[in-house]
Amino acid sequence: MSKNDWDPDLTPEQNYILKQEGTEPPGSSSLIKEQRDGSYHCVGCGTKLFSSDTKFDSGSGWPSFFESLPNVFEEKIDLNIGYPRTEYHCKKCGGHHGHLFDDGPKPTGKRYCNNGVCLFFKPK
Repeated sequence: MSKNDWDPDLTPEQNYILKQEGTEPPGSSSLIKEQRDGSYHCVGCGTKLFSSDTKFDSGSGWPSFFESLPNVFEEKIDLNIGYPRTEYHCKKCGGHHGHLFDDGPKPTGKRYCNNGVCLFFKPK
């Protein structure tokens, strides 16, 4: 299966966001309120992407993290809304997860603004 083929094990929304670089509505993810210790994984391939230690409430309406695990994402410039943004994709399956901004907290100053529907949470 190529990274553009729809996966029958995923919902239509998950396929749309991962494969066609869509975005879920702000505030729609139950993961925004998730506060337990654990890890966040790609729904497309299971790769561990974030630790709960790096999650923060950005007020953006999407699960946000100030740091990803090493070497799990590839980045590209997205010009779809008229100005450049950094978009990130799972390195293993190519699935689109969200955008990276420079307005996060210390120590990195980064905000990985992730579509919650593209993640699953594993409690510690």
